[in-house]
Amino acid sequence: MEAAAAAAAGVELGSSKPQIATQAEMAEARVPLAYRDQCAHLLIPLNKCRVAEFYLPWKCEPERHAYEKCEYELVMERMLKMQKIREAQEAKVKGGASIGLIPATAKLA
Repeated sequence: MEAAAAAAAGVELGSSKPQIATQAEMAEARVPLAYRDQCAHLLIPLNKCRVAEFYLPWKCEPERHAYEKCEYELVMERMLKMQKIREAQEAKVKGGASIGLIPATAKLA
């Protein structure tokens, strides 16, 4: 259902970010399956830094910031795609206005 709705809305499924870390690298770094996404290449050095610094919260801030920014961008991209799909579905069903998931004040670029 979702793939058909995405095709009808003209939205490509999947992320625009490339997968940088390979499956072998992620397995070697023991990255859990749930975290093996387009930001895994940033999680690997973050986890190494965390172990080296004994998980002190004020350490590894640049690595943590880069990883969290990457994850935020992925979430915003998924939300934008879902909003386009919903708008296309609502336009098909009824010509009414829709309430967006993303506030107009959000920076998407």
